[in-house]
Amino acid sequence: MTRIRIDHGLPDHLRPQAAELYWQAFGGKLGRVLGPRDLALAYLARVMRSDHCLTALSPDGALLGIAGFKTAQGTFAGGSQADLTAIYGPFGGRWRGFTLRLLGNDSDTTRFLLDGLCVTAEARGRGVGTALLEAIAAEGRARGYPALRLDVVDTNDRARALYERRGFVLDRTAQIGPLRLIFGFNAAHTMVRPL
Repeated sequence: MTRIRIDHGLPDHLRPQAAELYWQAFGGKLGRVLGPRDLALAYLARVMRSDHCLTALSPDGALLGIAGFKTAQGTFAGGSQADLTAIYGPFGGRWRGFTLRLLGNDSDTTRFLLDGLCVTAEARGRGVGTALLEAIAAEGRARGYPALRLDVVDTNDRARALYERRGFVLDRTAQIGPLRLIFGFNAAHTMVRPL
């Protein structure tokens, strides 16, 4: 296991690396909507909320991973229509906002929501994802939630296996229908773990 430190928030100097890491993890799913890459990175760096994430850092302060979460006050990398327009222009922002809304803006007042977990390629398989999951679970408990919830797409078997090893069980599966042609996956599995 790699020696890591879990911190609340995202230091400003790590925002570009965090945007790149998030894009590497979720660009396959979001690429057709948030691309091209340079605009997606600008958008992500703009909208990532430091108060809605935990970061895994090496002893020398290098970014190893991120775990975002969602609350009633917002999401880690959600952004607004104004953010989309600022990066993609009026037309580009409008169609991207519409398309993203088709996926839904799920909220859950009874379970703490994990809103994206990603680990650098060099740190995978070294306990970073597990440490972030446990830190998110602790954050949920501290906030008084009885359970932790996440969604994982049907094409991400590696992540689903990690979640199952860490005590998550399948709650439901939602098909996305024709949106699969845009986002590149067929369904999202909702998984839950008691806290």
